Amino acid sequence: MPRMQPVESSSIEAVGFEPTRNELTVRFVGGGTYVYGMVPRSVFDDLLAAESKGRFVNQRIKPRYPFRKA
Repeated sequence: MPRMQPVESSSIEAVGFEPTRNELTVRFVGGGTYVYGMVPRSVFDDLLAAESKGRFVNQRIKPRYPFRKA
């Protein structure tokens, strides 16, 4: 698992990115952790810059990238 960094969000506790595999890891406040594959670094950077991290994940990550529970 990549190094996780906390984010300001009511629904997301922390995120991490593994550049060698283009995997985004998201740990939700409810406790679930998911790994999204084939995510470009630029999308991870956009997530970190997003005003609403939860909305970004719901609109730009979940519908577009395959995932598995970590």
